[in-house]
Amino acid sequence: MRPDQRRPLAGTRAAPDFFRLEERAEFAPELVVDVLHGRRLGVIFRDVIPEAARKESVARFWASPARRHREGEPSHYVGSYHWNKSTETYLGETAEVVAHVRGVLDVPDSPWRSFRSQLAEELARQDAVIRIAEHQGAQACPALIRAWDKAGRFALEPHEDAAQCTDPRQAGFEIQAVLDHEVCAVNMCVEHEEGGRLVIWNIRPDAASRRRLGIEHTGFSYPADALDGFDELRIDVRPGDVYVFNGSYVHAVDASTGNRTNLSFLMGFIDDRTVVSWT
Repeated sequence: MRPDQRRPLAGTRAAPDFFRLEERAEFAPELVVDVLHGRRLGVIFRDVIPEAARKESVARFWASPARRHREGEPSHYVGSYHWNKSTETYLGETAEVVAHVRGVLDVPDSPWRSFRSQLAEELARQDAVIRIAEHQGAQACPALIRAWDKAGRFALEPHEDAAQCTDPRQAGFEIQAVLDHEVCAVNMCVEHEEGGRLVIWNIRPDAASRRRLGIEHTGFSYPADALDGFDELRIDVRPGDVYVFNGSYVHAVDASTGNRTNLSFLMGFIDDRTVVSWT
């Protein structure tokens, strides 16, 4: 690590009473809206995905002819990432795989559909909507289904989700307007064996820190020793859990054993009445 990279991270820390994940036994979409508005860090809904839906989602994922293995940050996945790509590349990849993604998502009692429909009803009470992000008539990927299989201290290295929305290759893509609001991560756990806790550090790094680390437009990854001294949360995740949190805080998945398979997407307001989602 270069000497300038050893300097402490700068940015914003949350107050102690904000830096926590609410835990509920039933889905409550109003709490998700709180996360979208930046009124709370996050919430985890325990065991809200029916067992049959989990099993069918997992079976379809592992059997999908579109499943690929990502080498840079090892994981099996079905879907497409906007991360570190041009808008055209991301949307082109989405068009090629979206039918397979929907094939995994469209199970009986689909957690993806249930989450979005209940959130849509709650947003409608505030004259707002949720939809998949668009650009020049093309839609973003509805979800990313992935199973982490990286060895070591972290199954997914420390990172944050705001920096990737600044990529100049995606200028004009409406997801960049989310930076005027909050970038929120949604994860639905359909398969989980051991370990793989969600880790969140109490720091939203500033642009200068990202530039110093050479991750200005990716937010990936933050050296673990740069996070020493920041308060952290370590949240056990179990099959059936759905969790939503502010992705601008540095977060990771710690070491796991076996399969840890999630349905996931990012979302956020782009104006006072519109929430968009992407992957």
